[in-house]
Amino acid sequence: MIRWTYGYFFCATLFVAANSASFTKELSKDLVNDNVLYSDNFEEIKPASEDQLLKQDKQFWFHQGTRTLRRVVKEETEDVPRVAKNVVFFLADGMGATTATAARIYKGQRAGKIGEEHTLSFEEFPNVALVKTYDVDMQVPDSASTATALFTGVKSRYKTLGVDANVYVGEFDKATYNKSRLDSFMVWAQEAGKATGIVTTTRITHATPAATYSRTPHRDWECDSFIPYAHRADLKDIARQLVEDAPGKNFNVILGGGQEQLGYVKLMDTSVCPRDDGLNLTSTWLNNRRHSDKATLVVNKAQLEDAKKNADYLLGLFAPNHLPYELVRKGHFPNVPSLTEMTQAALEVLRKGTNGFVLMVEAGLIDKAHHDNLARCALDETSELDDAVALVLRETGPDTLIIVTSDHSHSFTFSGYPLRGNDIMGFTNESLPYPSLSYANGPGFKYHYNPDEKKFEGFPWRDPTEDDSRLKDPFYQQAATFYRFEDTHGGEDVPVYSKGPGAHLLRGVIEQNYVAHMISYAACIGPHARLNRDCGGTSSAPFQRRSRLILGLVLVKIIFF
Repeated sequence: MIRWTYGYFFCATLFVAANSASFTKELSKDLVNDNVLYSDNFEEIKPASEDQLLKQDKQFWFHQGTRTLRRVVKEETEDVPRVAKNVVFFLADGMGATTATAARIYKGQRAGKIGEEHTLSFEEFPNVALVKTYDVDMQVPDSASTATALFTGVKSRYKTLGVDANVYVGEFDKATYNKSRLDSFMVWAQEAGKATGIVTTTRITHATPAATYSRTPHRDWECDSFIPYAHRADLKDIARQLVEDAPGKNFNVILGGGQEQLGYVKLMDTSVCPRDDGLNLTSTWLNNRRHSDKATLVVNKAQLEDAKKNADYLLGLFAPNHLPYELVRKGHFPNVPSLTEMTQAALEVLRKGTNGFVLMVEAGLIDKAHHDNLARCALDETSELDDAVALVLRETGPDTLIIVTSDHSHSFTFSGYPLRGNDIMGFTNESLPYPSLSYANGPGFKYHYNPDEKKFEGFPWRDPTEDDSRLKDPFYQQAATFYRFEDTHGGEDVPVYSKGPGAHLLRGVIEQNYVAHMISYAACIGPHARLNRDCGGTSSAPFQRRSRLILGLVLVKIIFF
């Protein structure tokens, strides 16, 4: 995976937003300064008062438990369709359990609550399981192998996409490659006549979205210039596979970043993956639909809002590279759509079909922020994911299966003994203050390690209270125990939350590849459709657990009495 500095990341985005090289240059210099692009207007967050705590007596908790019990019992007796007509798959890249917990508190505190009692929208889903994330050859995986497992039902090797374990990372043998290619659930959905689409805050050729359509020995082969010369004649880069091959060329919706990889723009010093072949794949995409007057290319939010009403095919590229962090986007790039806005546009296009749809939505910058030890950005990206999930809950019906999960976690920790309601971005309340949130490794080590002065209680670390005024800066790096140029992924299980038809099949501790098999069964697409006796035109028929029980009792009475 190619990494870049903050300046590179945002300069690429600013290039399109400003449409001016000089403007980009000025802002890249500003990024060196503290807090230039962002100011946090939230009020100071303080620990809960004693009056607030005293209100949470035995009666308070009894009522809280009773409300939860009633909600769960109600869910158990609700009508559930037999088959999922639609599937919306949210992948929160890098959102381990610690990230979800911290984001819950972060969002609650910024809504004026104490914080810990807040609930994210997907945390109320009736079904939760734990997912084992290892891949074929690594204990701790990357996003390519994990997305391949989630979307195809087959675990693969580190950094490979859409191929099984016979293909090694960076190695290409045509015969081995051809027999190792995998189909994602997007292929299954298209074969079943469903509309399909992807939404991401990363490049649309990045590992997670690419796993829905690409087959390649290396996730970095997003453009032709990154493929070894010896293989270019026999293997298309990821961007070409998206535009020229199924299932990517059949997607109804493609929204995210990655203008450079598709040849829409050519960058100079901010380049991530330039095209050597000179192709403009956006022109290819439009030309493939030249007989349709409802295929639209958009590059900003205003165009997206206008196009979603009539388009049957929608390609949206809103930055040369990844999209900007939500904390920065809101105040400085209003012409770049948010994850929630892109999700809403995708729903409007996909719902026009009569056979249902399958949509993959990736909150990809959670991972990017964690790699750089930018905890505030990671939590804010998770908060935006929560908004997108809430939108889908509002705008879809009971025949939609909604899944929220992660591909892996990070070395992100939440520790110490902070008081109830303590600012999640702040310090513990102990005699030796330190941040509640930190990382086991990453670039934050260099900023916080101070071996020369040893002025912090005799330890070789900066006094964290000196950073009080900087804590609201989205680019403030949390402390890391060991130095790495970027933080690593974590190897522990990650949660999967689900709601809708077939969601009860996601339970217990499961292998990551099982999720795709469950989707095949629940949505009557792909290899397991034949195993579901409810497939075959009954996708909208209500399934009532109580009715089935009553029918069974009636049959017993008829037979035995």
